[in-house]
Amino acid sequence: MASPATRIDYLDGVRAFALLLGIVFHASLSFMPVYIGWAVMDVSTGDIVPVFVLVSHSFRMELFFLVAGFFSRMTLQRKGMQDFLSSRLLRIGLPFVAGWFVLRPLLVSGWILGGQSLRGDVDVAAALEAGFATFGSLPAGLFVGTHLWFLYYLLLITALTLLVRGCVGVSGSLSHTGSRVLDTLTAWVARSRAGLLVAALPVAGCLWFMDNWGMDTPDRSLVPDLQVLAVYGGFFVFGWCLQRVPVRMDDLSRLSAWRLVCLVVALVVTVFLADVQSEPTHARYAWLRGVFVFTYAVMMWHLVAASIGLFRRFFDRPSPVVRYLADASYWLYLVHLPLVVWLQVMVAEWPLHWSIKLAVVCLATVGLSLLVYDAVVRSTWAGKVLNGRRRPRVIFGRARSGL
Repeated sequence: MASPATRIDYLDGVRAFALLLGIVFHASLSFMPVYIGWAVMDVSTGDIVPVFVLVSHSFRMELFFLVAGFFSRMTLQRKGMQDFLSSRLLRIGLPFVAGWFVLRPLLVSGWILGGQSLRGDVDVAAALEAGFATFGSLPAGLFVGTHLWFLYYLLLITALTLLVRGCVGVSGSLSHTGSRVLDTLTAWVARSRAGLLVAALPVAGCLWFMDNWGMDTPDRSLVPDLQVLAVYGGFFVFGWCLQRVPVRMDDLSRLSAWRLVCLVVALVVTVFLADVQSEPTHARYAWLRGVFVFTYAVMMWHLVAASIGLFRRFFDRPSPVVRYLADASYWLYLVHLPLVVWLQVMVAEWPLHWSIKLAVVCLATVGLSLLVYDAVVRSTWAGKVLNGRRRPRVIFGRARSGL
């Protein structure tokens, strides 16, 4: 988190958007029209949900890693290496370890509740007991069943970036040449009409070797998934390079008719081809997958750029609401998944349209998490860990001042 004097308001909003979109993404999974192995499948489903899941999953974490790279270099330049390393371990490493021990058993119990609900025999106490009993199986399944993999990959990518930076920096001439090449490539990708299309090629290459059509979720092992690491690492490094000359972010986020056309075409083709994944005997399966991974990558890059562009246009000014949500978004994303799963189980049998239940799950998750954040996180040591410093309460602060 940048200090108040150096905060970039629209990028604060972008980061909050990426994390909040993740909450809606997870909340929508129980409303898929086919069973995907999620904790529960709702009695009401929507045909549009798979489209939302496909599109939102294509860019939300890439957007997060790009902004993380931008702010990481900004923090390094401002604080120096020692303080930067300390802050990364405190703000990323500690939530990863502590969150795993608190959240994983709650998630496991949510999955158990989902299975129980299908049999019509829900036992919350037994589900919780079974969830916490999974500690006894460690280290087996150490990394299975949580959404905190993104912190693990953020730590890995940050460490690799600093390692390469340090090795290159040993040689003054190599460092100068490397910086000049990176600056030239970054500027070309951000400015050129063909830049995002060319940047999609290496991403498409990584996608080709993934297990699924689209981005894999590396939540099964501590052994890094190299293709996933390369994609997220690439966006992180790109954000890092953008921060070297911040005006390049303006180039990347430029909204234009050409980029809109590229986005719409890529999105339509990607959605149209998505169902071919379930037809491995299709005569042109490999060829169509090749088209899919390229259009998926094009859609990814253009959605990332468009998201930044829209926030730069409409939120490039101080806003107490945006800043509050930006501060809270990290906490919201860390704690949301157990709440989402438990709420999905609770509403699964309700005789209501799926869209109403999706709204209930999302609003209840964000609302409850915000209340906890404001009451016991924002102004305490936990707030210092997550936000870089303690901040005054807003919701309960106003309530207290009104008494």
